[in-house]
Amino acid sequence: MDASSWRFLLGKTKVDGVIGGPPCQGFSRIGKNDRSDPRRTLVGHFFRTVNLLLPTFFVMENVEGLLDSGNREALDLAINTLPESYTVLAPMVVDASKFGAPTRRKRVIVIGYQKSNMDPVLEKDIMSIQVPPTNVRQAIRDLPHPTEGKQGENEYGWAKYATGNVSTYARKMRRTPPKGLGTPLACDMLANNRVSGCFVTKHSESVVERFRRTRPGKTEPISRYPRLDWLGLCPTLRAGTGSDRGNFQAMRPLHPEQPRVITVREAARLQGFPDWFLFHKTKHHSFRMIGNSVSPIMAEKMLGIIKERFFSNTEPRTHQARATIE
Repeated sequence: MDASSWRFLLGKTKVDGVIGGPPCQGFSRIGKNDRSDPRRTLVGHFFRTVNLLLPTFFVMENVEGLLDSGNREALDLAINTLPESYTVLAPMVVDASKFGAPTRRKRVIVIGYQKSNMDPVLEKDIMSIQVPPTNVRQAIRDLPHPTEGKQGENEYGWAKYATGNVSTYARKMRRTPPKGLGTPLACDMLANNRVSGCFVTKHSESVVERFRRTRPGKTEPISRYPRLDWLGLCPTLRAGTGSDRGNFQAMRPLHPEQPRVITVREAARLQGFPDWFLFHKTKHHSFRMIGNSVSPIMAEKMLGIIKERFFSNTEPRTHQARATIE
């Protein structure tokens, strides 16, 4: 969008923050790292948008490969377009597991703010966050066994929670959302002890046997799917590709105990999504959404610090404008 379009949409409203994750495929270490990939230019467009809106702060997320030689130059060039009123922290590599998420997921975070409008945010404020780790058992043990998703009747894969002990992490995930968040359907189902995304994935007998032989913490040699360990962390969940890139499905880890891949809800729990979050009706799209996401647990911790510094130098406001680039 250009400046006139933003002015039309926002009028005189001041934008407090721009938060975005430009597409990472052009910088990913597991991809082709194609320098001609047009998606690489969207890092520059993120900062172009910051220049147009001049928010009090911005947060940008991307993969570690953005800092590799040949890629870092694109980031530095984009950052250098910002006015001197911004303080920009050096790019930080953060791991979601350090923030309490039950997954190893490293990402590059770039934070900037207008020093005249909010109190300082320092690199140590973010990098010193250390939350006790959450393991796979604590994350998904209370979730239901997979259920048959039926069009219309059970198209979201609803199932009742399992009985038994519920971890502190799971209790947090099972809470009803703050007012204004969550769909009425999801909230009603949670109130009735049911959760979505529990679709079954059917495997052939030979695949089931291969999965059964794979020990927790090891990788199944043919599918290359890792088997989760109850006491370990989940590896990075990847998104797969869209129809324009071959339509390859996302990598789905194997359940620690059952000879199957994890469900959408188990993946969401491992990434840090609360149970009231309703994903797409189709498993393929749901796994892509989760694999493309930033862990909400990590986001909550980092944005909590920014919020604190923002309001320490600003009068609290009832309504704030938000601009998000996905």
